[in-house]
Amino acid sequence: MTPDPLALEITDRGEHALARLAAMRAQDPPTTGGRVLSYVYDSGLAELDELATRAARLAHGVNGLDPTVYSSVARIHGGIVDRVREILGGGDDVFGNVTSGGTESCMLACLAAREVSGRQPGDGGTIVAPVTVHAAFRKAAHLLGLRFVGVEVDPGTGRVTAAELLAAVDGDTVLVVCSAPAYRNGVIDPVAEVAAGLEAEHDPRIGLHVDACLGGLVLPFWPGPDPAGPDATGPDATEPNPMPLWDLRVARVTSISADVHKYGFAPKGTSVLLSRGRERHRAAWFATVDWPGYPVVNPTLAGSKPLEPAAAAWTVLEALGDGGQRELVARTARATDRLVDGLSGIEGLRVLDRDPGPLLAVVADESAGDGRRVHPHLWADACARRGIAVQAQPAYRQKRGTLSSSSHLTITPVTERLVEEILRVAFEAADEVRGQPDPVPPTGFADVLDALETGALSPADLLALSEDEVHALVGGVLADDEAGAEGGGDAGMAPLLAAIERLPAGVGGRLVRAYLAAVME
Repeated sequence: MTPDPLALEITDRGEHALARLAAMRAQDPPTTGGRVLSYVYDSGLAELDELATRAARLAHGVNGLDPTVYSSVARIHGGIVDRVREILGGGDDVFGNVTSGGTESCMLACLAAREVSGRQPGDGGTIVAPVTVHAAFRKAAHLLGLRFVGVEVDPGTGRVTAAELLAAVDGDTVLVVCSAPAYRNGVIDPVAEVAAGLEAEHDPRIGLHVDACLGGLVLPFWPGPDPAGPDATGPDATEPNPMPLWDLRVARVTSISADVHKYGFAPKGTSVLLSRGRERHRAAWFATVDWPGYPVVNPTLAGSKPLEPAAAAWTVLEALGDGGQRELVARTARATDRLVDGLSGIEGLRVLDRDPGPLLAVVADESAGDGRRVHPHLWADACARRGIAVQAQPAYRQKRGTLSSSSHLTITPVTERLVEEILRVAFEAADEVRGQPDPVPPTGFADVLDALETGALSPADLLALSEDEVHALVGGVLADDEAGAEGGGDAGMAPLLAAIERLPAGVGGRLVRAYLAAVME
């Protein structure tokens, strides 16, 4: 048979494209190995990754738009929902959808809440949540015509009380959100107490959503007694576990989100939204026959969608089972305990208050004095220069008191192999930057920041700038970054975060949007 000349051509060009792709990926941090302590969730098992890759290949080309054509879509999605519902304590009255990720799950929960409440976009409906809740809920409010009401937290601990959350609930509230846990420093919001208050005093149509996108598949397996009762057994049963009850066993919880691509150890992007009752479950669906094409029914935001991520997630969940999941979480817990103990011994840093789970954050220890303090952003950059990436988080201003600049670590099973290396790097990085002055913003932002602080320029003036003018402003910062890199310097992220901390929130959002857009262009 004569070879198809087009096939020969695309094979040759494709091989060159793959070579360029490999070169680009070689410049990225690794997605496995445990040296990136945010964004990636590494089981440490190459065999599990291979299973996921094989599953995705088997599902290649399947369009998840219509499960009446590809019946495997319904079976795979249903299997994922069943598994996550079981883990999170849901019964027969709980229904679920598989989404592309946590943001989509959270957005659909907000959409369902708006619909169940009978509110219209822009008529004043509100989402009430701690200010520490994931930014996805601010995004949902923006897109759905709702208003986000952020309840301030204790600046020292990042915690909010049920009474403080319930005080913000009124006739406009469509949804109250609690985190399990909050990303910044791993605290679990008081779900059961908020549920009791809503049940006793408020409209039953007000939803209570638990954002367990991060914790949903790790907290239920965390070592320790079951918070629902005194029947815990095993080696840790004699130790009190302060983990509160937060999942679907709390009857007033109306929805919960959990990402399978986090501590389910599946590839990006698969998440699950579980809702109590068919009314709330179906309220976020879109369906129409009001056009001359095929009937359209979308349980999620996307129409056409690949089956590959869900197929990989289903296979990983099936392969792990309870035993595999529990062992991977046990490895995560051991690594977390060792890192908390080790980092607590670094002079000038302090580990923030946290609940049981795989998240932790450090701040400067103010009791150490200026000459011995370690600024967490300078420390994060120093860790990165030594091959360990932790995530710097800017300070957050609120009337109740500012949440300090911090650096965040997400611990995964593979971290257990690297605890000693991570601690060695952490101590060396602290020794490098201890006593250094706080970071200052990039020179490209200096004039703007000075003008804002003297009153020569107002936030409204900056917000009135055209996108081209803002692009020119951040372009200077990018040019400075590139010049520094070419000169062998490495300012890291600390200067940019210092600028964000000094900018009003609205202006900061505008500038970081322009900064990332310029990077992408």
